[in-house]
Amino acid sequence: MKREILLPIAEQVAVELRAGEEVELTGAVLPGRDQSCARLFRMIREQAQLPVDLAGQLIYFVGPSPAPPGQVIGSAGPTTSGRMNPFLPTFLARGLRGFIGKGYLAEAVKEALLAHHGVYFGAVGGTGALLAGCIESAQVVAFPELLSEAIQLLRLRRFPAVVLYDTGGGDWYEHALRDSNVPAKPH
Repeated sequence: MKREILLPIAEQVAVELRAGEEVELTGAVLPGRDQSCARLFRMIREQAQLPVDLAGQLIYFVGPSPAPPGQVIGSAGPTTSGRMNPFLPTFLARGLRGFIGKGYLAEAVKEALLAHHGVYFGAVGGTGALLAGCIESAQVVAFPELLSEAIQLLRLRRFPAVVLYDTGGGDWYEHALRDSNVPAKPH
């Protein structure tokens, strides 16, 4: 049975998680993609007031499609997390607890996860319609002009994920590669 994690995630809960552990996330997350993350990063650099508090939160790297009639949200699958690498150490230093996405992260981001007790959850790419069914509500809270990249408050219910990087340096990708005959990714 998958462990249900209530969001926002408490630091103590994050510290208990281990790479490879399957979880279900229930509660509020903030979606973010290239433009919205870049804008938040710029605001932090300029010491401007942020439109959302990052402390203790998770960002889900997603740019959902428009909601069909009668639906809360359109397809909402994860986007490649590595595109957010330049922003993530700064976000984690501001108290972000972690993020949901897919793919590898830069070493600097892994180090920031360790330093700030952050966790990286993976969602399965290509399952956007299924994952949208785990989103109970969506409300734009910042940058509405960015359309699908606007920051919303998403309420998840039993959103399936796996811990990719844990707070102790556990790396599910490295573990999976070590236990398979697949060569390590080139650097």
